[in-house]
Amino acid sequence: MRIECPICGSRDRREFYYQGAAVALDRPAPDAGEAAWDSYVHLRDNPAGETRDLWHHEGGCGSWLVVTRDTVTHAVHKVELASDVKGAMS
Repeated sequence: MRIECPICGSRDRREFYYQGAAVALDRPAPDAGEAAWDSYVHLRDNPAGETRDLWHHEGGCGSWLVVTRDTVTHAVHKVELASDVKGAMS
């Protein structure tokens, strides 16, 4: 599998480290309440198909990326800088 880093270009997936679902970017407010924090920390989907994941380009530029990919075919559909995604969510 190859990942198209927005900074470094196309790279082998071995340069990147999977960090989990991109829901980590949707962190609740500190005062969001116990239910919101319980859901954020413990509940994760495990879809067969398209997913958005957080990856770290450790073997390259050090960027955090949101990778939209298909878990069945391993096709990578979109790669974005996590800072851009987080900024768009604010």
